Amino acid sequence: MSIAQTLRRRWKAFGKAEDGTATIEFAIVFPFFVFTFLSAVEMGMITYRHSMLERSLDIVVRNIRLNTGAAPQHDQIKQQICDTAGVIPDCTNQLRLEMLEVDLRTNLVIPDEVDCVDHSESARPVRNFVNGQENEMMILRVCAKFDPIFPTSGLGHYLEKDGAGQAALVSTAAFVQEPD
Repeated sequence: MSIAQTLRRRWKAFGKAEDGTATIEFAIVFPFFVFTFLSAVEMGMITYRHSMLERSLDIVVRNIRLNTGAAPQHDQIKQQICDTAGVIPDCTNQLRLEMLEVDLRTNLVIPDEVDCVDHSESARPVRNFVNGQENEMMILRVCAKFDPIFPTSGLGHYLEKDGAGQAALVSTAAFVQEPD
């Protein structure tokens, strides 16, 4: 028997063998499941942090509305939000507030660009934070930065990140400053 016939016979036997078919299927399907699992974990944490940020902002805004005559300052509001949220890592350094006065007669357009902390840039002062007068509509916008759990895979890879590799959670609330 020649070498060519031997190779042909072994090649046919190799083609008919079913050994390793589960391994091939596993190698094709496993990365999809890992991607889905990592994305689910990342999405769960983002949703949890965002809902806690929203809840915290709602509680703080409610306190501001009901405490007539009080004009809480930037640092007080920031600390209250951080104390209430609880799940934002390094909250006092990662959170940035912006408060805008809204005059409903002038159709003020709120800027699309959210003012967030970016640790890859030099420090910037608070963009806009003004306590309102009685019966004045106010917009309070909060931006909290966080590090994705899996920054290079799953959903964490596709999040919009700043120069320091952090993604942002943004929450906005509107309220009317109650009269004394």
